[in-house]
Amino acid sequence: MATPVGRLPVMTAKVTLSFAEETIEQARWFARREGLSLSAWMDQAAREKALREVFTAHADVVGRAGLDLESAALADAHEVGLVDDLLFGGRRRAA
Repeated sequence: MATPVGRLPVMTAKVTLSFAEETIEQARWFARREGLSLSAWMDQAAREKALREVFTAHADVVGRAGLDLESAALADAHEVGLVDDLLFGGRRRAA
């Protein structure tokens, strides 16, 4: 389910989970600090963990493929700067 930025998803599934006492107390503390219900905080934490797993797996594949995306991105940014200098004489272009 896609959730617009800044909005919490609608909770649609109810599950029973067990946690270590220390873990659930920390989760409650973070939820209160962020002004979220425990359920909303746990949903967000699980979603973030899942995204980290996906991005880490993607980075591993890119690394194994021998691609250097960071260098390519830096080279692209350098080229944009050169073109801007040529077209705009070192003045910043309008956004």
